[in-house]
Amino acid sequence: MPNQVPNTSAVIGSGTMGPGIALMMARSGSAVYLMDIDEKALQRAREGVQMASNVLKSSGELTEASAHQALGRIHFTTSLSEAVKSADFISEAVPEKLELKQKVFSEMEALVSSDTILSSNTSGIPISKLQEGRSRPERIVGMHWSNPPHIIPVIEIIRGDHTADQTVETTRNYALAMNQVPVVEHEIPGFVENRILYAIMREALHLAETGVASMEDIDATIRWGIGMKLAVIGPLALLDVAGLDIYHSVASYLNQELCSDTGISRLVEEKVTQKNLGFKTGKGLFDYAPGEIPELMRARVATLLKLRQELMKADV
Repeated sequence: MPNQVPNTSAVIGSGTMGPGIALMMARSGSAVYLMDIDEKALQRAREGVQMASNVLKSSGELTEASAHQALGRIHFTTSLSEAVKSADFISEAVPEKLELKQKVFSEMEALVSSDTILSSNTSGIPISKLQEGRSRPERIVGMHWSNPPHIIPVIEIIRGDHTADQTVETTRNYALAMNQVPVVEHEIPGFVENRILYAIMREALHLAETGVASMEDIDATIRWGIGMKLAVIGPLALLDVAGLDIYHSVASYLNQELCSDTGISRLVEEKVTQKNLGFKTGKGLFDYAPGEIPELMRARVATLLKLRQELMKADV
């Protein structure tokens, strides 16, 4: 049935994305168990769910009443068995370590019913690797959310070698019920979103390293040129707008000039060696004044919410 919401869902792992995923599931009407082995992590998750709820209330996407209802559907636990035993749909969101994810899938498989869907929020681990050794690999699927999951609507649904069509369709319908934008993909390293994003970042870093333009001007070009266009017109649709003959002509010489390095950017290597990692350390490619990072995050979240709402209304 289209837009079907599972009676009970579970999110395994309460790190960066777990709270936002749990809120979106609960908002759709599903009872949700958010599980982590660390009680302190669960306490942070409680705060994270509340913060995500406040963001959606501030934008008008949740009312006080609907936020209260959604929060009331979320249960926090350190017990994997309690989290998954009644679940119809599970989102695994533990750290990006293959052995850990395989262990979690093995443990979940022994606890759930035969028709429970097991999805993974991995951003790059092959789904087929998570299906290896499982008794019912056809019910395992990739469900990669973008961060922050309660704001960025796209969800990549990735088929492994053995994923059943019905598993893909059920996962897609759940994403639609959460008012998200599902895209179905075959398995490929990095999946679609990260492959395109990393290609852009590779070229941007190359231009910065070679002194073609300042980092500020490169970012401004992408935000106010490429970014504005691509938010409304996808790159393949943009080819039709521009004209395939124009693309054919320009690509015939420009593709040869684009960065094709397979290693890590020298600029990034230097920053990592210096332990200047970005927001988490207060300095990265850019320097940040005391107190600037929280304000930047608040402003960017507010802008992303407005953009999401406008794009959803336009749907061009």
